[in-house]
Amino acid sequence: VGIPIALRVAMTSMPEMVALLNSLGGISATLIALAAFMAEPTGHTTGGMVELFLGALIGAVTFSGSIVAFGKLQGSFFNKPINFKGQHIFNIAFLGLTIAAGIYFAINADMTAFLVMLALALTLGVLIVIPIGGADMPVVVSMLNSYSGWAAAITGFAMNNLLLVIAGAMIGASGAILSYIMCKAMNRSFLNVIIGGMGGDDSASHENSTAKDKGVKEAAVEDMAYMLENAERVIIIPGYGMAVAQAQHAIKDTMEALQAKGVDVKFAIHPVAGRMPGHMNVLLAEADVPYDNIEAMEDINSTFPQADVAIVVGANDVVNPDANDDPSSPLYGMPILEAYKSKLVYVIKRSMRSGYAGVENSLFYRDNTYMVFGDAKNIAEKLAQNLK
Repeated sequence: VGIPIALRVAMTSMPEMVALLNSLGGISATLIALAAFMAEPTGHTTGGMVELFLGALIGAVTFSGSIVAFGKLQGSFFNKPINFKGQHIFNIAFLGLTIAAGIYFAINADMTAFLVMLALALTLGVLIVIPIGGADMPVVVSMLNSYSGWAAAITGFAMNNLLLVIAGAMIGASGAILSYIMCKAMNRSFLNVIIGGMGGDDSASHENSTAKDKGVKEAAVEDMAYMLENAERVIIIPGYGMAVAQAQHAIKDTMEALQAKGVDVKFAIHPVAGRMPGHMNVLLAEADVPYDNIEAMEDINSTFPQADVAIVVGANDVVNPDANDDPSSPLYGMPILEAYKSKLVYVIKRSMRSGYAGVENSLFYRDNTYMVFGDAKNIAEKLAQNLK
C-alpha cells in the first residue's frame, strides 16, 4: 500500500504525506502499548507500566496532532490558527491531567484510567497544533515525526524489543535535528514555534488591479529577456511556485540560454524554501542543474549587490525585506535571501497572494522590482525561447 502511494505523491505534497505517516507511527505505538497491557495486565513492573503509558501518551498526541497538521497543510480544516485567552495555561493544565491519569494507570493497572488518559492525549494533540500557523507547519511536522520515534522507542523499552528501541531512537533523533535546523534557518527557537506559531493560511490575496494602485510594476517576458541577455551576473531564487508548476526543467533551459550568451548564472537556495528543507535542491537535481551553480544563502547573500538581475521564481517569505527592515513584521529577524539588493528584480508569480506566513511581501512594491504574472513553467519556457 505504501509504495504506490509514495510513488504517486507529488513533491509539493510531501509534507502532507509525512504528516500522515507520522500519524500512523503514533497510533501504532499507542496500539502496541494497549495490546501489551491487555495481553498481560498484571505482569509488568511499575517502571514497565510507566513506559507503556508514556509510549501510548506520546503516540496519541502524535496521531491527533499529525492529523490536524495534515489538515492545515491541505487547507482542509484548522488551516487558520485557532487561539483563545489563556490557551497556553489551559494546555499545560490539560497535560498535567493527562499525566495524572497515566500515573494512576501505572500504579493501579486500571484499564479505565488508561482509556481516559488516551482520550485526554488525543485531545491534547489537537490543542497543541491548532494555534500554530502555516509558516511553522513544516517545523511542527518534523517535531511530530520526532515524537512518533520517541513513542516507538519507549514502547520498545516496555516490551524489551531492541529493534523498536533502535529504530524509534533514530527517528526521534533525526526529527529533532531537522526541527532544530529549520528553527535555526528561521532564527526562531523551538519553544517560540510551539508557543506562538507564525502565519496563517496562504489564502490572503490581493487583486492585481489593487496592487498596481500601490505601485506594483508589471513586465512582459520579452522585456525580461532583453534585460537578462544584457546582464553579466544573474541570480535565480527558486521557491514553492517553481515546485507547483514543475518549472525546474524550463528554468534550467533559461540558465543554459543565458550561459550561452556569457552570463554568469547562480541559483540561491534558502534552507526552508518550498515546504521542506532540501526541497529546491531535489528539484534542481532532478533537472540536472550542475551543483557548482547552486549556492546556499550564507554563501550568496553578499553577492546580491553585484548582481544585475535577480529572478524570484515563486519564492515569497524567504525574500521578504521586512524580515530585515520592519520590526513589526512576524518575519522580522528571519534570515532571508537579500534579492532586493540586486540592481533589478523580476518576480515570477501567478498573483499577488501572500506566502506561507500569510504576510504581504514588500519586495513586490520596491522601485527595482517588476512582477511577471503567470505560470512559472510557461514563463520560463517563453523566456528561454526569447533568449535563444
